[in-house]
Amino acid sequence: MARMDIKTLCDEIDSLKGVLSKHRPLTQAELERLHEDFMIGFTYNSNAIEGNTMTLEETAIVIKEGITIGGKAVREHMEIIGHADAWRLVEDLVKESAPLTERMIFDIHHLVLMDRREDAGVYRRIPVYIRGSQAELPQPWQVPIEMERLISDYHGEMQNLHPVERAAVFHLRFESVHPFIDGNGRTGRLLMNLELMKEGFPPIDIKFTDRGRYIGCFKAWQGGGDDAAPMTLMAAEYMKDRLEEYLQILKLANEIRPNPKHGPTLTM
Repeated sequence: MARMDIKTLCDEIDSLKGVLSKHRPLTQAELERLHEDFMIGFTYNSNAIEGNTMTLEETAIVIKEGITIGGKAVREHMEIIGHADAWRLVEDLVKESAPLTERMIFDIHHLVLMDRREDAGVYRRIPVYIRGSQAELPQPWQVPIEMERLISDYHGEMQNLHPVERAAVFHLRFESVHPFIDGNGRTGRLLMNLELMKEGFPPIDIKFTDRGRYIGCFKAWQGGGDDAAPMTLMAAEYMKDRLEEYLQILKLANEIRPNPKHGPTLTM
């Protein structure tokens, strides 16, 4: 899609969200199918961004059938299972609509890193560096302080931002703290969707094919200028596309009216 400025995109997003609310909702079974399809795609893309070599089809088989894929590492299977479980936790947390807390972050990360229990749900204890980046990450002793500050800012000054912009900025800052020894990216994308969904927006799925642009968003932020515009724009573009896609699904579903005698019929 053509690039737009962030404010224009956010205005369009709010407009699309308002249109969606006026449509007849889908049935529970229809929603569950859409949610499952999204979860599989999201799990595939989020893991692929971090180096998992499972294909989308293989990811679906592991999640839906519980079958192991020959020639693939146990770690890769566990990453899929852990991410899927973390997504289910996110859906439960959305229903509770509780404010974001450090405990929530630990619980999500604990599932994301389920193959490494000793590192799951605890802050890192050693210095880490992002490969290919000149950004300085907080020292281990600074991580709890930075996370407390991030959560406080999120519930404070960042509430003045549009929900999509707020989620994007939180994601940038979370990854810049890099609080865990591993699993930061997957956890960060889950947290971004947690907060979007709590605001009544659908989740977004940053595609593996957009990995280069996605990494560039962090470079723009960590390059010294704290430029959140590239990530905000990317998130907003994904959100607009997602809303338009969902609107098309609803429009089609609402054109089909059940006929007790003859089954579903298409009304013009």
